[in-house]
Amino acid sequence: AIRMDQKKGTIEGAEMKRIRVTLTSRNVKHLEKVCTDLVAGAKRKDIKVRGPVRMPTKNLSITTRKTPCGQGSKTWEHYEMHISKRVVDFHCPSDMVRQVTKITIEPDVDVEVQL
Repeated sequence: AIRMDQKKGTIEGAEMKRIRVTLTSRNVKHLEKVCTDLVAGAKRKDIKVRGPVRMPTKNLSITTRKTPCGQGSKTWEHYEMHISKRVVDFHCPSDMVRQVTKITIEPDVDVEVQL
C-alpha cells in the first residue's frame, strides 16, 4: 500500500526509483513546452525533479551538387538539420510517473523513458 504524507511531501511504502525521461526534437519551442509541462506536473504532485538538462545540439549537414548530371557550372547546395535534446530525472515510484506523463505531447517531440 502506497500512502502519501501531505505534510512532509513524502511517499511511504513505495520504492523510490530514478526515472529518466529523454526528449528529442527538431523544433526547440515544442521541446521546451513539453519540458515545462512535465516539470510543472511533477511539482504539482510533489515529486523530486532534476532538469531539464540541455544536451549538446546535433548538427547534421549534407552538401550535394545541384545538377543531376556532371554538366554545367559546379554549384553546390547545403542542407542542415539541428536536433535538440533534453533530459529530465524524476525521483519517485514508477506508478507516479504515469500520472505526470499524462500531458499532451507535441507530435514532433520524441519521448524515451528509462527506469
